[in-house]
Amino acid sequence: MKHRIRMFPAAYAAAAMILAGSASARGQITVAEGYTPPDDTPQVNVGGTIFANYTYQLEPTVTNSQGDRVHPSSFDVTRAYINVTGQINHLINFRITPDVVRVGQVDGKDVPGITGTLTYRLKYAYGQLNFSDFTTKGSWLRLGLQQTPFIDFEEGIYRYRFQGTVQEDREGFLTSSDLGASVHWNFPGNFGDVHGGVYNGDGYTRPNDADGQMSYQVRLTFRPLPMIPVIKGLRITGFYDSDHYLEDLKKERYIGFLSFENPWVNFGAQYDHNKDKRSASVSQVDSEGWSVWVTPRIPDCGFEALIRWDRITPDTSSSARKQRLIAGPAYWFPVTKSGVAAAVLLNFEQIRYMGAPNQRPTEERYAVSTLFNF
Repeated sequence: MKHRIRMFPAAYAAAAMILAGSASARGQITVAEGYTPPDDTPQVNVGGTIFANYTYQLEPTVTNSQGDRVHPSSFDVTRAYINVTGQINHLINFRITPDVVRVGQVDGKDVPGITGTLTYRLKYAYGQLNFSDFTTKGSWLRLGLQQTPFIDFEEGIYRYRFQGTVQEDREGFLTSSDLGASVHWNFPGNFGDVHGGVYNGDGYTRPNDADGQMSYQVRLTFRPLPMIPVIKGLRITGFYDSDHYLEDLKKERYIGFLSFENPWVNFGAQYDHNKDKRSASVSQVDSEGWSVWVTPRIPDCGFEALIRWDRITPDTSSSARKQRLIAGPAYWFPVTKSGVAAAVLLNFEQIRYMGAPNQRPTEERYAVSTLFNF
């Protein structure tokens, strides 16, 4: 025989009160102390970067329109960025950066009113998906026109891009920006990071070609002793770029880089080896280079110095070499906000060409180079 349990109105009321109290208690649970929810407010920030300089060329002299031998000298703006950065929410960032460039000849001819004009081209334009919610902070995926793994990394330590580019960029072996997709991941415990991606391989200054060849680049950086303050700035970096001019025409880059940062000095020493086979009718050319630079400084004073030495062997089967020396004092103006900087560098640059059958004259120039970043 089945029994039915009858619930009287008073019982219904008691049950309802218990459920309501339980729901109220759940609603009053407080978030753990110290937790800060992510900021999902859409943001847009506008800034800029200016590299302006005055250069006096000591050697070689040139012949002017009157037939006189003179030392070229001029004021110039070698870079003027407009940086538009921001976020859609805390997971999605973006950046758009046009870059100034001086227009060259069109079809090999000077065009009045156009040749020599400063104009803008796109340097960066990418979207970024952040992975900080489920892995280490500073890990992300990027898609679009973006920094390549090695050049941007070295420039962040070197800091004197406003005097001139680092060796691999200046010699045309690597480009600082390209169209592609890349992933960056920071190792836990500040032990280093890895940045790898696939790119068109032709750089932001050239149109995309239709050869179907992509550039696969990866940089791996290891910080061996991040827990010891005096030497936590020591990093060891390896970089590899696998690319082709055409399917069977190799284009490879290998770089080993040792760097160190602390309040008194930044230091970098780099060796690179490059392989280029530009045509089926020519042999592969192997080239190599060394670059060593140091930037000693007085902490909290603003005074620094730049000393840099490069040596490039364009073809290891030849005795031809190029050697570059850059040196000079600098002053970094005091600032109170991250991402803002102003500096002036008085520098001497010498480039010597050695061992070539048709040896070029030594180049020597003095310059006042300035940086404004805001």
